[in-house]
Formats: sequence, structure tokens, C-alpha cells
Amino acid sequence: MRTSPIDKDARRNHLRKQAGVWLKQKREEAGLTQKDLAAILDLKIYTFVAQIEQGKGRIPFERYGDWAKALRMDEYDFTAKALSYYEPSIFDIMVVGASRRSNSKF
Repeated sequence: MRTSPIDKDARRNHLRKQAGVWLKQKREEAGLTQKDLAAILDLKIYTFVAQIEQGKGRIPFERYGDWAKALRMDEYDFTAKALSYYEPSIFDIMVVGASRRSNSKF
């Protein structure tokens, strides 16, 4: 059964909000304000962090490593978690699927 575009949009928005809650928690655990994090990430507009935490945006793929380091997290763990929210299909293939394939070759 196919999922309607409205259902997909609602799921995407829900996952982005969950990602925002997770990122806010990680930022607070790292003892950083939104401005602190924006400065570490060299963001010109610090409100970008607020937008991400509110689920109104997403972290660009190419910045996952930067965010992981800023939040004092392992890059793999950060990327896997971010993918679970922003790209659940890729997460299922790359992370969940990889755990099922012990002899995986790239």
C-alpha cells in the first residue's frame, strides 16, 4: 500500500521535530547555548540552531561531522542518529541492514 504525500509530509515533520528535541538535549548536555553552538559551527545566523531544534530545518549532510564534534559525540553515532530522523530509508539500509550483514564488503 502506498503512502500519500500528506502522510509522508506529516511523518517527515514529526521526525524533524523529534530530531530537534534530540539535538537540543545533546547541546544542553554539552553545556552549550544556541549561540555557543552557532559560533563553534561558524554559522552566520545563530537562529539556524533554533530552527533546527524546532524541527523547521535539517542539518546539511556535509556538516554532520562538524555538529558531532561540536556536541562532543562520536561521528558515526551522531550520523546514524541524524539519518534515523532525516533519512529513515537510508538509515534502514545502511545502519540496520549493516548490522544484519556481518560480512559486508564495500
